[in-house]
Amino acid sequence: MLLGAKGHFKSRGALSMAAARVLVCGVCVWRMTLATVYFQEQFLDGERWRNRWVQSTNDSQFGHFRLSSGKFYGHKEKDKGLQTTQNGRFYAISARFKPFSNKGKTLVIQYTVKHEQKMDCGGGYIKVFPADIDQKNLSGKSQYYIMFGPDICGFDIKKVHVILHFKNQYHSNKKPIRCKVDGFTHLYTLILRPDLTYEVKIDGLTIESGGIEYDWNLTSLKKMEKASAASKDWKQEEEHKSQDWEKHFLDASASKPSDWNSELDGDWQASVLQKPLYRVRSGTIFDNFLITDDEEYAEDFGKATWGETKNPEREMDAIQAKEEVKKAQEEDEEELLMGKFNGKENKFRRSHRRDEL
Repeated sequence: MLLGAKGHFKSRGALSMAAARVLVCGVCVWRMTLATVYFQEQFLDGERWRNRWVQSTNDSQFGHFRLSSGKFYGHKEKDKGLQTTQNGRFYAISARFKPFSNKGKTLVIQYTVKHEQKMDCGGGYIKVFPADIDQKNLSGKSQYYIMFGPDICGFDIKKVHVILHFKNQYHSNKKPIRCKVDGFTHLYTLILRPDLTYEVKIDGLTIESGGIEYDWNLTSLKKMEKASAASKDWKQEEEHKSQDWEKHFLDASASKPSDWNSELDGDWQASVLQKPLYRVRSGTIFDNFLITDDEEYAEDFGKATWGETKNPEREMDAIQAKEEVKKAQEEDEEELLMGKFNGKENKFRRSHRRDEL
């Protein structure tokens, strides 16, 4: 299988790399004897990550990654991860791991993502692919088993995707799960259990849970297939309307003219303006990937990585914000003083010219 990260960045990950990477705390080492770790990546060995991750060449316009901890961080080395570097691009990169089966076992998929640039439109989700995937040819059309993670676009889309591939169909969780939209690093965890229950966690807290069969409508596939055929035309029409509406929005600042006569002019409606295009900005950082069969190990790993750096990261951001405010104030004061100085200088020059005359 492959681990993939996409976000209006597509990144997959295949992990042949490290079944047992460097562990960051004693409790994790102890749990390792009980847990099976299918994949773990923290990017702690500098540029060697390039030996494990394969950039797709399917599209020459795919963006490139670099290793970075960003402009602010909790720990300069531990917080280094794969960062998108080019605006308005899709991304595709993967790391391979040995094939495994989660039959009769819990499956935990976990990673951190940081939209340092405060994403206005783009994804930060990952995908798990089949073992026979062609990493060099990876694209958005490549079949995957699981897609998980945040997706943000404008005011409407701020959700966590949880999509499962079952019987040659993709099924989305029918519950709306809201993602984090700030510029800090957040820990995303998906737990799928053999008793067909699941949990979605953000920053170690459960934000959604339930039954897999019910929440993905997997118990009524035949009914869904019949309903799909009957409602195909209706769905296409609705999608067309939705796409058309996405391009426009009402001018909320407009008010009805004072001379508007409803009887003569009809009902007044606010004008429809062209909706501005959202711009996909680079700067997202992916780190601390983990696939395991042990919930406790994943929890410990999350605490030892994101848990150790989350507060220092916010502290550094706050310090930088204060410095930026101070710098702006100093620049304003300098411009004000320069303006006054230039005014006095001009007055002196005018007086000097009058004396000469």
